Amino acid sequence: MSTFRNPVGPQPRSVYWRRRLVVFLGLVAVIVLVVFLIVRPGSGEASSGIPTPSPSPTQDAEGAAEPEAEPSAPPEEEPVEGADCDPANIVVEAITDKASYAAGEQPQLSFSITNTSVVSCTYNVGTTQQLFTVTSGADQYWSSKDCESGAVDAPILLEPNLAQSSAPIPWDRTRSSADTCDSARPAAPGGGATFSLNVTVGAASPAVPTSFLLY
Repeated sequence: MSTFRNPVGPQPRSVYWRRRLVVFLGLVAVIVLVVFLIVRPGSGEASSGIPTPSPSPTQDAEGAAEPEAEPSAPPEEEPVEGADCDPANIVVEAITDKASYAAGEQPQLSFSITNTSVVSCTYNVGTTQQLFTVTSGADQYWSSKDCESGAVDAPILLEPNLAQSSAPIPWDRTRSSADTCDSARPAAPGGGATFSLNVTVGAASPAVPTSFLLY
């Protein structure tokens, strides 16, 4: 019986080079695979895994903050001729026909009203809106509302910066109240006593009081 054995002895040099070439190509394949996983295709740079922030709307490309645009002011409305007056543009002045009155002489009370805007406007100056009071110090002696009847509205056109005056009403120099409309009232003191006329018309600021003397 014969037996077969593997030949023993040195291999040809070409066999060793083929083995080395296979090992080298395997290493190259591993290196290429690792590089492909680490390097982004087409960028040529390694990825850090952190996205690069793009400039915000308020920053320039270098990261410097840009000033925010200031909000624009709303356009001002053009005043309309003949529209309702803004009470802030109405000036009322209290008027008496004299600075002092002799005994038995009745003061005549009135007011002037002026539109200080640049266009004409409409304002209610009727007796529904008027209030006259006569005071002496902190004491109120008379009010046009105490016994008023038949009050009416009276819208009028006020031209810019042109004062218009009301018709005067007399004060009988007595102390008024809502309870004495049909009865005798006590007389206001004379002898040089100082009184003040106060006037308001609607929502406009009250007039500066006007002082006068009773004798």
